[in-house]
Amino acid sequence: MLDGLPTIDHPDLLVGTRTFDDAGVFRLSPDVALVQSVDFFTPVVDDPFDFGRIAAANALSDLYAMGARPLTALAVCTFPVGTLPLEVLHRTLAGGLAVLQAEGVVLLGGHSIKGPEFSYGLAVTGVVHPDRILANAGARPDDLLILTKPLGTGVLSTQLKRGALDAQATGALIAAMAATNRVASEAAQAVQVHALTDVTGYGLLGHGIELAEAGGVALEIDGNAIPVLPGAREAVFAGAISAGLKANREFVAARVAFDVDDETAALLCDPQTSGGLLAAVAPESEQRFVELCRMAGGVAVAIGRVVAHAAGDAVVRVGSYGRSR
Repeated sequence: MLDGLPTIDHPDLLVGTRTFDDAGVFRLSPDVALVQSVDFFTPVVDDPFDFGRIAAANALSDLYAMGARPLTALAVCTFPVGTLPLEVLHRTLAGGLAVLQAEGVVLLGGHSIKGPEFSYGLAVTGVVHPDRILANAGARPDDLLILTKPLGTGVLSTQLKRGALDAQATGALIAAMAATNRVASEAAQAVQVHALTDVTGYGLLGHGIELAEAGGVALEIDGNAIPVLPGAREAVFAGAISAGLKANREFVAARVAFDVDDETAALLCDPQTSGGLLAAVAPESEQRFVELCRMAGGVAVAIGRVVAHAAGDAVVRVGSYGRSR
């Protein structure tokens, strides 16, 4: 898609398209950099208000993954006028606004067009100090890998669309996707985090590969330590495998060495909607990072570590490593 397009160079462009980071960063002054991103997608749940909440949390995640403080947002949507009642759009906008207000983000307006399918999301803008950007590059050998949300939103959403997800699992799914990554981002800014990214459409392994390759390192992931949402493994057993999950497995196949069961491998490749943050944390900062997340009601689980990468080796190795290695 990008082949042949001109490379964007500017002395104040601190993070652009070259590193496949979560958001773009442009320096405004020695102390302030602008951080911007946009994300929108079709509904993943039935209730429009919940969809709005999830879409807003998902869009803000790109800024939180850079260590930025979101300030403003613009809503963007495609709506099939005549197919769905406008109440659906109204409730979706209300859900998104509820999350923005809770996060202290000002909605400036937005833009909508008519289209064959409903989609909604946000363009978000925030700020960060140029010296405190948390990019996906910078992971160092011996760093610990911390994940701040359980996996499984993709397979569970597929089960939900089939009408085969029970109320308890549905509630846990919606709660996870509607929760923002603000707590984890603030914890990352407070301790020594060397690299940070959010886990979304490419799954944990896809985004983990980006983090590893950006830092010139490799990752060891303990398949037994991965937190998963209630019902996620059952959804995999039931065959709730989306096209995105299959594409992710194909993408990571040449870069990952698997020594886990097939269900765990699937969940590691599962495309996440509004997933958590993946942090490479200095060993001496791990306990404090986890404590800060949990004290504020968040989740933080150690799932592996960063190791040196040798030419010809897999970028990510998934097995049963534990804390002793």
